[in-house]
Amino acid sequence: MPAEKMHADEVDTDAALVRRLLAAQFPEWADLPIERVRSAGTDNTIYRLGQDMAVRLPRQQWNGAQLEKECRWLPRLAPLLPLAIPVPLAVGEPADDYPFAWSIYPWLEGETATVERIGDPSQLATDLTRFVAALQRVDPTDGPPPGQHNSFRGVPLATRDERTRSAIAALGGAIDSGAVTAAWETALRAPEWERPPVWIHGDLDARNMLVEEGRLTAVIDFGCLGVGDPACDVMVAWKVLSAETRDSFRTALSVDEATWARGRGWAPLPGADRAALLHDENEPRARPGSSTMVGRGTRGSRIGAPLTATRKRCYEGVGRPSMACSARLISSSSRATSSSLPAK
Repeated sequence: MPAEKMHADEVDTDAALVRRLLAAQFPEWADLPIERVRSAGTDNTIYRLGQDMAVRLPRQQWNGAQLEKECRWLPRLAPLLPLAIPVPLAVGEPADDYPFAWSIYPWLEGETATVERIGDPSQLATDLTRFVAALQRVDPTDGPPPGQHNSFRGVPLATRDERTRSAIAALGGAIDSGAVTAAWETALRAPEWERPPVWIHGDLDARNMLVEEGRLTAVIDFGCLGVGDPACDVMVAWKVLSAETRDSFRTALSVDEATWARGRGWAPLPGADRAALLHDENEPRARPGSSTMVGRGTRGSRIGAPLTATRKRCYEGVGRPSMACSARLISSSSRATSSSLPAK
């Protein structure tokens, strides 16, 4: 049975297609069990491959804009970060019956970081602080500046003003538009980031974090990775952390007043943008209260219906590789050391 579509113009996929792609390009994996992962993800269709891998097929051509970036940077960033992150195992070429490049990633141990799975909110704040601080210490030289590849995360907020107001208006009564607009206007009044850009994850949200035994162990979905304004990652203080732990997060990261204000402005943007997009493309899927209103499904979100726990979770980012890294395994020798990516 073909995977459920999220967009009117997306490509049909099913397990038989995945097996054909594997047989042609990665025959060593072609006999492994294949099972579609049910998800409200808007960017990729995910298929479980055996016990320890996942195949990721972009739903639309534009969803492929990040994989070349991930091939280059995630193997280099991984050894410098205190939490596990997904590193691509292999990248496949387009084929006659599937027009986009596609990828294979490992599954990472853990469960999505829903509120009830967090053992100690203070420890979560500490672990997030260490992750964000380590990412910011990596030398940003040659890192990708904000652009379409990362949904413009990390740009000056003023450049998103028109789009943000349009997204808020499009959602109507589905959100508290007055409160969101007020937070947005306060953020716009804050001075912009004038220091050198830093590495940002770009989408630090509970659904993109994994926990084991109540402790944060991994961060996934690096489709919005780039170098830019750190306020974009500071938004995690409102999206994930409790009111009681925000101050400790801010203090440990030495976040100044202006960056804190901009971070508060960033907090509602990814969800509003994504929900407005789905509302425009496929209104029945974006009704208020549906899983798509809060992003790539309610998995890991603080909003939505109770979630089913999974002991393994595949990387659910977005990607389109260039042919430079397609149809071959990603070499483990590409991993960087702290000397090749020095701290700031």
